[in-house]
Amino acid sequence: MSKGKTGRKKADRVSVKGKAGKTIAGQAGSEETAGKKDMPGQGQDTGLFEERLRKHHDELRWLYMELYENDSMFAELCDHMYQFYLERNDALKALDADREKDKEWYKQNDMMGMMFYIDNFAGNIKGVQSRLDYIEQCNVNYIHLMPFLDTPKGRSDGGYAVSDFRKVQNKLGSMEDLENLTAACHKKGINVCMDFVMNHTSEEHEWAKKARQGDGEYMSRYFFYDNYTIPAEYEKTVPQVFPTTAPGNFTWLPDAEHFVMTTFYPYQWDLNYKNPRVFNEMMYNFLFLANKGIDIIRIDAVPYIWKELNTQCRNLKEVHTIVRLMRMISEIVCPSVLLLGEVVMEPEKVVPYFGTVEKPECHMLYNVTTMATTWHTVATRDVGLLRQQLDIVNGLPKEYVFLNYLRCHDDIGWGLDYASLEKDGLRERPHKQYLNDYFQGYVGDSTSRGELYNADPVTGDARFCGTTASMCGIEKAGFEQDEAAMEKAIDKDIMLHAYMFMQSGIPVLYSGDEIGQVNDYTYKENPNKAEDSRYIHRGAMRWDLVQNIKDPESVESRVFRRLGQLEEIRKSEKVFVSYADTWTIETWEAGVLSIGRYYEGEKLIGLFNFSEYDKTAWINEEDGMYVDLISGKEMEARGVNIPAFGFYYLKKKDI
Repeated sequence: MSKGKTGRKKADRVSVKGKAGKTIAGQAGSEETAGKKDMPGQGQDTGLFEERLRKHHDELRWLYMELYENDSMFAELCDHMYQFYLERNDALKALDADREKDKEWYKQNDMMGMMFYIDNFAGNIKGVQSRLDYIEQCNVNYIHLMPFLDTPKGRSDGGYAVSDFRKVQNKLGSMEDLENLTAACHKKGINVCMDFVMNHTSEEHEWAKKARQGDGEYMSRYFFYDNYTIPAEYEKTVPQVFPTTAPGNFTWLPDAEHFVMTTFYPYQWDLNYKNPRVFNEMMYNFLFLANKGIDIIRIDAVPYIWKELNTQCRNLKEVHTIVRLMRMISEIVCPSVLLLGEVVMEPEKVVPYFGTVEKPECHMLYNVTTMATTWHTVATRDVGLLRQQLDIVNGLPKEYVFLNYLRCHDDIGWGLDYASLEKDGLRERPHKQYLNDYFQGYVGDSTSRGELYNADPVTGDARFCGTTASMCGIEKAGFEQDEAAMEKAIDKDIMLHAYMFMQSGIPVLYSGDEIGQVNDYTYKENPNKAEDSRYIHRGAMRWDLVQNIKDPESVESRVFRRLGQLEEIRKSEKVFVSYADTWTIETWEAGVLSIGRYYEGEKLIGLFNFSEYDKTAWINEEDGMYVDLISGKEMEARGVNIPAFGFYYLKKKDI
């Protein structure tokens, strides 16, 4: 590896003086900070910062030194944390104070998310701000702005190849626009989430450009090798993320005459977190963005951050050290900010990324596996595997919060529990083939429409792309002008959302789902998108169709109105808090799932028919009468008949 400087150069420092006159940063080993005076008018601010830093200081220093054994870099980190704290505006500091008092704020039953690309949704950041009333109308109080930082055109990986962490893409606006948007959102009680791409930068990032020119300081921020000997050793143990479209984990740079590690795409260069300069600078970027008013920072590709020879370079213990450090840094500088981890594994395997109750890491994680299993259930009309996975999630500590969704910006990978499925005679390769054929509309009386992504003819592996509405049959029914089929497709769509709302955690919509927006095939006409079928479900928001929500007969209105009813129920029933007791109930019917929720004396039973036929849920809850929150009908929770793609929210009546 080409090695450069260690990156231990001195930085301008601001002292953090305590009552004894010594600096906390100085306790970390820096003598330069001792004896300096506080900045005018910042004594009170300094006191609060010191209090937070003192709470975490010993562990923060211990973990940092465990990784880097570098006192001066730790002192620099502490001083920069203080500077970012001072730069945090009064409104954000007030939000910090409120959320420090109410640490459960994001676990409440009114939390409802929506994710979208800024340009697809409203053109630019100012356009999003102009649409906040609509977002409120959707009962959404948490918006995830898909990647908007500067990226090279045509080599952006949907925004995940960042060339500048402190610059918004020109077409989307500016950092000032972002600050104005987050401030406007906060006035309406809306939280803002963004992606923080930690694992890599674009090859167009200033560090990468200098590294390509042979600057050792910057080469040491990546993984550079002048021959293939060490890369060959990595390749023996490191799996490939995109074996078809981006094979291998290294890219040869002819102009630099070096190999560089590129786990994802050749234009995304992996950062070397063994270099403390990389960690510090990325934390400064993290705090810079937090100070723009971001409430939730989604850490992209968390498991990949730390690399070691002779390992898979996934889920290594140092990753958890880094995430724990991030959590403490956030709690010191900007405690209202949440960490959302993107960890694509089974629920029981992602649990370490929550940390422990005493030493927490991420506040929230995605429930990716349950999402994929949900669509498996749609295709098989068998809830067995889904129930098994929900039981695992429900058995986890109530402090853990999952984000639940039906569709997102990405494809669906069929990472199912094949060991369990094989017991029922479903082998991995043929079952993946069946699922992809089903959702393309080829088999099993399917009404779904969509396309494959990253299909590998050798392994038979492929992922699937499509919107919720198209996968539920709304696209097909609309194309064929079949009203009976449309009614059934809408029922299916709403049932899936009703089930998703009953899961433990926070529900998130992909924008357009609230009006039943279908696949957009126009991406094929754009040379920068044509090769990436994921753009089929990343179509521009159809504001012309939004106007149809005023027409009760339209598809858009039928979907919007019924989803709105579910959202209002969720907000009004305290049993939907994320820490309620949640469990599944045996229905003795393969196509029907039942979920129970209980909190503070209130009980709710959800029944969901994944079949196109009427079914009976053979439950037997002998504890009195229930009221269906949708229809208002009183009924017993026993032997419940459920129409095709129907569902019930049965609330236990007070005696």
